[in-house]
Formats: sequence, C-alpha cells, structure tokens
Amino acid sequence: MSTETAVPETREKSQDKAQYGVAALLAAIGAYTLYDATTLTVGFADPVGPKMFPYVIGSVMLVLAVLLVLATLRGDTPKAEEGEDVDLTHPADWLTVVKLVAVLLITIACVNWLGWAIVGAFLFAGAAWSLGSRTVIRDVLVGVVMSVGSWYGFYVGLGIPLTPGILDGIL
Repeated sequence: MSTETAVPETREKSQDKAQYGVAALLAAIGAYTLYDATTLTVGFADPVGPKMFPYVIGSVMLVLAVLLVLATLRGDTPKAEEGEDVDLTHPADWLTVVKLVAVLLITIACVNWLGWAIVGAFLFAGAAWSLGSRTVIRDVLVGVVMSVGSWYGFYVGLGIPLTPGILDGIL
C-alpha cells in the first residue's frame, strides 16, 4: 500500500505574445480609420451618411483590440480547429501558388486593354485550371457567363462602368 499523496498540479497559463502584436495592429488600423473618418467631406447633411460607417468600423476594431489584450493577459490562447482537414505533414504545393499568382498578374496587366469581360473569364478559368480542374471548356464558359454578368451588373445595376477594353461598343 502506497502512502503517496497526490499533489495538485499548478500549471501557469502561458501567454501568446504574438497576440499583442495582432492587437496593436488592429488598434492602429482602427485608430487610423477613425482619424480618416474625421477628414471625410460629405456634400449633404445626413445624420446616417457615409461618415457613420468608418466611425462604427474603427470603433469596433478598437474595442476588439482591447478585448484581445484582455484575453491575452488572462492567458487565453487560440485553439486549433478540430475539424481541420489540412494534413500538415505534406509540403506546400508551390506550383499551384505560382500558377495562381501568374493568372492574377496577367489579369492585372491585361484588364485595361482586353476589358473585364474577357479578363474575368480568363481569371476564373485560369484559377480553376491552377487548382486542378480539367474541364477547360466548361470553365471558360462559366467564366464568360460570370464576367459578362458581373460587367452588366456593375454597369447597369450599380452604374459603375468597368472597362470594356477591346469589346467597347459591343457590350
């Protein structure tokens, strides 16, 4: 028979110091958003106008920064999501990243010349190809429908003209 007594374990909570950096960044962006909201000039006197939104967003960011600092001081640390399906033992697929960056850079370089309707279709089809799709014709057709639809949605629905590029006069 053992006469050992159980000693309760006292475990100090460790602090994740990186959370202070995130809180500082969040506070800096929130403070700048509030400052920038004070410099807005609006041509009409509406109490709930465009100036309200940056004030709300900046204030919420500052409150969240303070709450993050308090949680970090208490020792709260973020927990990994249990349902995560990423296998961290496999290396990153840098070829896919390079393909996606190339598609994005080509899109940026050609949007003024070719126009959104063509480049948007290329962006969708190129991103789908980069991520492993092998149905090129379907991807191009879906891209064309989405890009032309979004072009008309912005132009007709919102009154925001996206560049038509070489399709000027056709769209």
